[in-house]
Amino acid sequence: MTQHSRDTPQFYLTAPSPCPYLPGKEERKVFTHLVGERAGELNDLLTHGGFRRSQSIAYRPACEACRGCVSVRVVAEDFRPARVMRRVAQRNADVVGEMRVPVPTSEQYSVFRAYLDQRHFDGGMADMTVLDYAMMVEDSHVETKIVEYRRHGPDSRITGRGAGPLLAVALTDVLSDGLSMVYSFYDPEHAPRSLGTFMILDHIARARRMGLAYVYLGYWVKGSRKMDYKGRFLPQERLTPEGWSRVER
Repeated sequence: MTQHSRDTPQFYLTAPSPCPYLPGKEERKVFTHLVGERAGELNDLLTHGGFRRSQSIAYRPACEACRGCVSVRVVAEDFRPARVMRRVAQRNADVVGEMRVPVPTSEQYSVFRAYLDQRHFDGGMADMTVLDYAMMVEDSHVETKIVEYRRHGPDSRITGRGAGPLLAVALTDVLSDGLSMVYSFYDPEHAPRSLGTFMILDHIARARRMGLAYVYLGYWVKGSRKMDYKGRFLPQERLTPEGWSRVER
């Protein structure tokens, strides 16, 4: 019997299931495990090829009759916020994000639970327990960070940390050329702040400071209200069969 190395990826195909983005369509995914000493290198390579990470698995759509899911990445250095985005930044001028090691907390789960119950009560993650959440944060074999967003405190400029209740959280992978936003959520009581948009703006600024070229946003799906917002962060690059193609407007 041939025994494959943990560093040699094996790819698998899921059975068809209802598409969560486009009504009446089915989705299939191809996936592999991100384990072993080369997990970070593999995650980089696969992300460049349109894969996304979920815990220790990298996956991408492999639907037979649809190519609606398009990987997008924002060009950090060239990004210029639209007027509505500038208003979001101003609205959250009192918020600071702290990037830290990915350690799950009960406070994070409380915000996560409220977010799911309010925004995604009928989604595939609706039944996630506190242990499921801990696995989502901790089960990573690549360089992963968590960014917590709170209001500015009296010593935020010194410590880089906010103060007060947790407003939002982003789980983020650090790649060789960018930041990949794996999952983000926020307290629905603060929905008027548009914290989802603010977290993307903050990650673009972070990528610039870290000397990274891109912020990977996952899949943009034309015609899906859930994913439409990703197409507004311009300029961006979208993955086509010919490679990454720049989109200006």
